[in-house]
Amino acid sequence: MQGGIGGKNIILRLEISTEHIQFGQLITLVNEHGGDVIAIDVIRTSEKATVRDITVTIADPAEIDRMIARIKKAQGVKVLSISDRTFLLHLGGKIEMQPKVPIQNRDDLSRVYTPDVARVCMAIHEEQDKAFRLTIKRNTVAVVSDGSAVLGLGNIGPYAAMPVMEGKAMLFKQLGSVDAFPICLDTQDTEEIIKAIKQLAPAFGGINLEDISSPRCFEIEQRLRDELDIPVFHDDQHGTAVVLYAGLINALKVVGKSLSDVKIVVCGIGAAGVACTKILLSAGAVNIIGVDRHGALTADETYEHPMWNWYAQHTNPERLSGTLSEVLKDADVFIGLSAGGILQREDVKRMKEAPVLFTMANPVPEINPEDVEDIAGVIATGRSDYPNQINNVLCFPGIFRAALDCRAREINEEMKLAAAEAIAGTIRPDELNKLYIIPGVFNEGAVQQVRKKVIQAAIASGTARRVPRDFR
Repeated sequence: MQGGIGGKNIILRLEISTEHIQFGQLITLVNEHGGDVIAIDVIRTSEKATVRDITVTIADPAEIDRMIARIKKAQGVKVLSISDRTFLLHLGGKIEMQPKVPIQNRDDLSRVYTPDVARVCMAIHEEQDKAFRLTIKRNTVAVVSDGSAVLGLGNIGPYAAMPVMEGKAMLFKQLGSVDAFPICLDTQDTEEIIKAIKQLAPAFGGINLEDISSPRCFEIEQRLRDELDIPVFHDDQHGTAVVLYAGLINALKVVGKSLSDVKIVVCGIGAAGVACTKILLSAGAVNIIGVDRHGALTADETYEHPMWNWYAQHTNPERLSGTLSEVLKDADVFIGLSAGGILQREDVKRMKEAPVLFTMANPVPEINPEDVEDIAGVIATGRSDYPNQINNVLCFPGIFRAALDCRAREINEEMKLAAAEAIAGTIRPDELNKLYIIPGVFNEGAVQQVRKKVIQAAIASGTARRVPRDFR
């Protein structure tokens, strides 16, 4: 067991030797770490040992590991398992498949399987597009990862990535009524990933790429977009970009500035940083400076990272060089997609009055909001415990709902801009303030507004292959 177990309630299954330790001694040990035993269940007993589940509430999660370490060292005690509510929720996975109709007799069996299903097969064989109407393809998205960049955990592999992809599938279903299935590939080879997804594509109406490390994610997404006729969307890039732009639309209204006039510094030029910059350029931003570990990216330099060379050629019009602190002078907007604690209060003071700060590093923002709330115009983070959380959940359910409903060939820039504007527009002008620039993830109107605006953009841009009935 490494790191905090992540919850205040845990269940310890212990095998206790009655010859070596009294149960009361264990209770005392738990109490010494601030734990409160709220339930004891006897699983089995023998003359020499007993197996019990002990449910413990503990106020300080940091004490959990210390308590468990002491229990493991206690003579006569064997820790059989440790779980909490989160672990229990994951037992057997978080999703399952259910048939839409029951099979109750031979007639049902013949129609859903054999022999009558053959007629449906041949109809699709003769006209492949009928797969969208006659199979789950019309409403199903593959959530695909190779486990190389999972949350803030890094390259933990495909097996460990599955709980995240299952959670993503749950959000697709609950928020967008989209059936999504997690697929974690046991390869991190770019060509193998592309090949595998192409081979899986006949079953799906869209592909959501997730937690694939940079720079491979750029090539994988672009190749799949070029070689498939269904939407391919890397949510870590474009979902972040859409919600970031939605928040910035409203943040600039709060401070009374326009996108075309502000100086924007983007810190962290990975997948999300590039996508955020692209959407802002498409929306009309002019003066964006990207900063990474080498300082400001400028067209005066050549970089090993191909995307950095593209970035340098399309941003930093004044070709500023220097550190993050140096290029922040007179900036209006800071967008952080980097690491916690790298921004200082003195850096923010060098920015223009009422600066807009999007400090989205997780779990620790680039600067704690409390340190600059008196001088910042607007602050947004990636965390749920601060106002203005920038969360991809506001984007992907609605944007895929729209793409599936109009059978879009791709999710293009016009659709992303429309999604951002729809999210921003869910907040009425009289509601808008520095602590409320972005709706909450469970805002009931957000998905429907995104769907509506994205379908309109798909039709107008020519990527929609059908017009939904409610748009005719």
